[in-house]
Amino acid sequence: MPTQRSAPPRSDAPSRARSAPRTTARRDEDETAAPAGSKQAGRPDIAGTLRSRIATHELPPGSKLAESELALEFNVPRSRVREALALLEQRGLVERIPNRGAVVMRLEPSLVASLYDIREVLEGLCARMATLHGQRERWQHALAHFKGPMVAHVAAGRLDDYIRDYEAFRTEMVEASANPVLREMLDSILERTQMLIRRIIILPGRAELGLAEHTAVLEAMVAGDADRAEALRRQNMRSARTFFERYQKYIL
Repeated sequence: MPTQRSAPPRSDAPSRARSAPRTTARRDEDETAAPAGSKQAGRPDIAGTLRSRIATHELPPGSKLAESELALEFNVPRSRVREALALLEQRGLVERIPNRGAVVMRLEPSLVASLYDIREVLEGLCARMATLHGQRERWQHALAHFKGPMVAHVAAGRLDDYIRDYEAFRTEMVEASANPVLREMLDSILERTQMLIRRIIILPGRAELGLAEHTAVLEAMVAGDADRAEALRRQNMRSARTFFERYQKYIL
């Protein structure tokens, strides 16, 4: 009689069958586990890069964001691009239009007015909290910078330098407010209006007026007058909105 071969143990087949799906699942998790835009070794910050391009108007309103092109540029699967675009959509920077896909959000005048209404309140609160929680020596140093190098930047027309130093001061003020909820709300609004801020600041007379307003806010902060710091910061926001309304057809 022919020798009958014994079948391999039954436990081996299920073991091998299970191993492949686990590897595939792990690969999928590696692509999706971290939030879009998070900085991990070897993972490009897609959302952060696109935010920067939108803020600097490298990607103006209405620009199409093609998933296939972005996937090639960043050398990532299209699923990673979709995650980044979804995050930007949540932040109001991107919208999805039927038959067009994702595009950079256009800011309508009514939306800008609403954003400035909210920003006035939040920026005023930030100035108040920073005055109460921050050390006066910190604001004395900032005030000296605004009365020295910042004046020189504006006088020489070095608005990129002025914007850079202003943004550094604003970041310092938000951090000094010691309120993570306030910080998150301000960051979200700033992302949607950063392009406008850069375009408003180059309008005739805006840099000079803004510098005077920021200096007044800092003087109140150095004096420890939280009420005045808040009021002056809110006035600064209303002033910026006035410039926007006057020149909106050139800005949007």
